[in-house]
Amino acid sequence: MKKKDSFRAFPLAAITGHSLLKLSLLLSAVDPSLGGVVIAGGRGTGKSVLARGLHSLIPPIEVIDNESILEKLRDNKTSLRPISRNLDPTKPEEWDENIHELIANMFGDDYLNQIENIPKKIIQAPFIQVPIGITEDRLVGSIDVAASLNTGEQVFQPGILAEAHRGVLYVDDINLLDDGIVNLILEATGREQNNIERDGLSLSHPCRSLLIATYNPEEGALRDHVLDRFAIVLSADQSIDNDQRVEITKSVLSHAENNIKFSEKWSDESDNLSTQLILARQWLNDVKITEEQITYLVNEALRGGVEGHRSELFAVKVAKANAALRGDENVNSDDLKVAVRLVILPRAMQIPPEDEDIQPPPPEDQNPPPPQSSNEESEPESNENENDQEQEQQEDNSEGDEDATSEIPEEFILDPEACMVDPDLLLFSSAKSKAGNSGSRSVILSQSRGRYVRPLIPKGKVERIAVDATLRAAAPYQKSRRLKNPGKTIIIEENDFRAKLLQKKAGALVIFLVDASGSMALNRMQSAKGAVIRLLTEAYENRDEVALIPFRGNQAEVLLPPTRSITAAKRRLETMPCGGGSPLAHGLTQSAKVAKNALSTGDIGQVIVVGITDGRGNVPLGISLGQVENENEDENVNLKQEVLDIAAKYPMLGIKLLVIDTERKFIASGFGKELAEAAKGKYVQLPKATDKTIAAMALNAINEF
Repeated sequence: MKKKDSFRAFPLAAITGHSLLKLSLLLSAVDPSLGGVVIAGGRGTGKSVLARGLHSLIPPIEVIDNESILEKLRDNKTSLRPISRNLDPTKPEEWDENIHELIANMFGDDYLNQIENIPKKIIQAPFIQVPIGITEDRLVGSIDVAASLNTGEQVFQPGILAEAHRGVLYVDDINLLDDGIVNLILEATGREQNNIERDGLSLSHPCRSLLIATYNPEEGALRDHVLDRFAIVLSADQSIDNDQRVEITKSVLSHAENNIKFSEKWSDESDNLSTQLILARQWLNDVKITEEQITYLVNEALRGGVEGHRSELFAVKVAKANAALRGDENVNSDDLKVAVRLVILPRAMQIPPEDEDIQPPPPEDQNPPPPQSSNEESEPESNENENDQEQEQQEDNSEGDEDATSEIPEEFILDPEACMVDPDLLLFSSAKSKAGNSGSRSVILSQSRGRYVRPLIPKGKVERIAVDATLRAAAPYQKSRRLKNPGKTIIIEENDFRAKLLQKKAGALVIFLVDASGSMALNRMQSAKGAVIRLLTEAYENRDEVALIPFRGNQAEVLLPPTRSITAAKRRLETMPCGGGSPLAHGLTQSAKVAKNALSTGDIGQVIVVGITDGRGNVPLGISLGQVENENEDENVNLKQEVLDIAAKYPMLGIKLLVIDTERKFIASGFGKELAEAAKGKYVQLPKATDKTIAAMALNAINEF
């Protein structure tokens, strides 16, 4: 099929550098069941260019012509519609039930014997990009409202997952997608099948697509389990010299000026890669890997401390795909090295210990070393003979087996001094360390504000009507309703109405409740102020807010109301009085009021109160509220119970409490631990709590609570 001349993607062969990424993309195209490729990198590093460059190499595909089938069956007035897209006419086992029934209506019950007569067409392999704001309906598919209204029956409208079958499914900024959407994509592509169980539908269709995802780590980390589901995770941030930067600039300008002429310039290299890809796909099923080679890959994963079994499974597939790309039916040591480098090494969590006893199994054709002579006098002569034999063997091998390589590498790759880590590799350990800064944030569900997630049956007044779901619910009953009301086209009844369930990301509010009384108050306040500024640097990305409430004298004061502004925080924190009594009860009460107001706005999903105190409170709540002190009461008992009673109400209000005990004694004499237990929170004893430590503890509390 002739390609369109309107625009041509930047050829993969013309991309400067990125040798590992280009190899990884080719391997994933050879075997789409690998699990896909993730490309991480900063802005303007060529992530999307690499993905589209690979798509230009994928050959056209032959598919069943759904439109021709429906056109030929138009007189039959059938309501069936194909569920799948881009189906292979030579693989009936992948067809959905509707396709089987439609083709049976055309050719009869023996239609499987007439596959060559089925309407077909050749199309370019699809390249489908997932938009950031995609809904679940558009992704997995939903009821076709217009067709359902016309036929009076439920008609399925395929989604993006169906359109990407046998092509490329490209997910840009995967870290910014909704977690539920990402899970659906991984589930469907991992099973190579999309199962739809929604809106009264129970369907499935094949989804065997090459998954390529990109993201910028500066805009947020990617969850660990998402990274692990991809076979290869690499970085597009490469070290290039001045000449390479000039070459990249000239190539981009040349392509922008005339992309057709630029593509023709690289047509030979692109055709060679495309031909190599086609042949590799044909050879892949015949590639063999030995048990010893699989053992080698497993040992490498164990030596690197890799978690789970996906690493060795992906490594085996990568090794076989690399062998097919070379045009060989047997995996050799070079293929194993590629598999370890692309799959196992990025996942390695430790440097293997040096162990002289661990040796890889030798290749099957390796000759045993010659026995050593026990006669000391014959050593010089034997050494000369051995050297002569080695030279002869090397000459013979160089003549006949120049390209031959052993089946297994001579040494383990994951050795402390075997090789340096390639800078292009994005280590999973590094990704995990960055993920701790972002974590997972909660979401808020409502019927007033947010992104449309799914419809629901309303209970009471409907604030926002889900028009699509309402029409889908009413569509199957239109024929019968039109008989009763012939003058109306679309008839909606009260039971058909569906409401919109909306979802938006919710940040967290961290309230620092700091004891500003006593001799150590200044240190505690300085640490708390530093922690506030540290958390505010990440507040914009995660929609988090920070507040500060010091308590001293007889009352607690909201010194810093909930904010995400670093400027406002610094201005408020410049002056802060210390010393006096310790009104802990009033501090807990003030924190609860601030938390309740924040939760009522709908923008905050959770509140963490970080109490930085030694647990000693000596001012009753009544005095803080202006009441007269009763001198006859047992202050110690009442004060302690009063504080515990207030803390016990935190879980009912949806507030989490983290107590950081700053008392310096080995055994704390305060009741900070009891305070945390009463609030069903967490207790940590940190006599020397720095701002960095407090900020880290607060972030962990957000992610773990």
